[in-house]
Amino acid sequence: MKLNGAKEIKRDHFFPRYFGFKSGFKFSAIIGLGGNIGDTRVRFDRFLVSLMKDRRFSVVESSPMLVNKAFGYILQADFLNAVVHIQTSLSPKQLLKILHHYEQKFKRVRSFKNAPRTLDLDILYMDTKVKTDGLCVPHLGVNERLSVIVPLGLMRSL
Repeated sequence: MKLNGAKEIKRDHFFPRYFGFKSGFKFSAIIGLGGNIGDTRVRFDRFLVSLMKDRRFSVVESSPMLVNKAFGYILQADFLNAVVHIQTSLSPKQLLKILHHYEQKFKRVRSFKNAPRTLDLDILYMDTKVKTDGLCVPHLGVNERLSVIVPLGLMRSL
């Protein structure tokens, strides 16, 4: 596989970081993080801290961040992407609703498909599969996206 589009791996205090597994949760999930508006690195850190404070979740690990070219709508700034491995007892539909709440909290605006964004959160994988009108787990196209493959490949918990 060519790594066209992948530009640079970045690290900071929270990315990558291994926190470990905890008992008492029903599911594991891999959440994709993306963004290209403003200081995305700081936004990723703030999101991760919010997630760690939320008792509905346990953060297992975060990947390094990947700077890569936009796809779909390519006339925009490069994206910063990472993945986070979490544990939760929420259903996939409940988890998606909470992720959308976090996107709104971080000022995500859905203006058009593949538009620039402050924070994009996707359920990439989960212990349970789902296919409905509003949710598909595993996420469509996840196995072909460098923004997922590269950060996932650099994690130790999987």
